[in-house]
Amino acid sequence: MDCSCTLSKTLQHPALVRALSLGLLLLLWIAAAALTADTSVLPQPWALWTPFLQALGSGALPYHLGMTLWRVVCAFVPAMIIGVAVGFLMGRFASVDRWLDPWLVVFLNLPALVLIVLCYIWIGLNETAAITAVVLNKIPNVATLLREGTRALDPNLDSMAAVYRMRPLARLRHVIMPQLAPFIAASARAGIAVIWKIVLVVEFLGRSSGVGFQIHFYFQLFNVAMVLVYALSFIGVMLLVEALFLQPAERRVRRWRTA
Repeated sequence: MDCSCTLSKTLQHPALVRALSLGLLLLLWIAAAALTADTSVLPQPWALWTPFLQALGSGALPYHLGMTLWRVVCAFVPAMIIGVAVGFLMGRFASVDRWLDPWLVVFLNLPALVLIVLCYIWIGLNETAAITAVVLNKIPNVATLLREGTRALDPNLDSMAAVYRMRPLARLRHVIMPQLAPFIAASARAGIAVIWKIVLVVEFLGRSSGVGFQIHFYFQLFNVAMVLVYALSFIGVMLLVEALFLQPAERRVRRWRTA
């Protein structure tokens, strides 16, 4: 009985579950590649090792990964700052919400591809247009989540702050931000996943560097192996960023709710 309970607890460990899940995905890939039996359509996972080492050794892979990661950071920071500010104002003040809600609905339903193309036409095929397109695509999502988080603020804590005559900055730091922190963390995790995908589209359409550009280049050559090498490499980088920074930050800001 004790052995079965120990085995059950072991199988429920998050790290083990994640590893088993990824292992199942890898087995499905191997099976699909075997059924296809055409390396030009879907190569086996181990067939990517040689092109990966070649791209790594030539310096092309680190360079293009770095360019894409730089664009992700440049778009993520302003999108989060502006989105959090807009969402907080909309959730806090009904008049602001009435004025900005139609804008929010429009931008939420405007396809990312349309914004990217318009930014390239209006601003030009440059970094400013690329970053602007990504930021405009992400701000509405962050603002929506923060608006709902602001609406969920505990009014009793607001009353307590008023009774103790807390200054605005002190109220923001000690009363409002701890309640909004889980919403900010959740929007950051969701945001980083969406932003890097949009960055790839931006690079695919109008940049001369980055993972998206390389995918476009090898797509034209029908080189599926290199497309997978660049795609999986950047997925690995983003999974590492999430595991090392975003997930621990989210657990930390949620800790007070379960204390």
